[in-house]
Amino acid sequence: MSTSKKSTRATGRIEVKTYQPQPYDEIPGGPTLVEIQVTESFHGDIEAEGAVRFIQALRQDGSATFVGIERVQGNLAGRKGSFLLQDSGTLVGREVSGTWFVVPNSGTGELNGLRGEGGFKAQLGEHASIWLDYYFE
Repeated sequence: MSTSKKSTRATGRIEVKTYQPQPYDEIPGGPTLVEIQVTESFHGDIEAEGAVRFIQALRQDGSATFVGIERVQGNLAGRKGSFLLQDSGTLVGREVSGTWFVVPNSGTGELNGLRGEGGFKAQLGEHASIWLDYYFE
């Protein structure tokens, strides 16, 4: 994120609505590659619906690393539109955590020009706490 732009912090939570994992590549003794389709609702400073596909490397001990791209459609601080988040994270024990950033030039409507970065943290099966430090170009 540009240091010359003043950002605003949005906070809130995500609630998962659907979670559909599908293994697509498995080898004995190695991590399983899994595509996961998720739909979720954002609440707080971001009031929106999200649709994301994750690619996850699931290790035999149950830990995992994942990446994904999510379309978020709704409102950010009262501005209506959509944008993309690029996610990267881990699952260790019961804790899911990660970082994300707004994909440049992905904002639509009143969210055109949106930029930012943030992250999320949750215990498996519970809502995620989220934050996004954002600004407009």
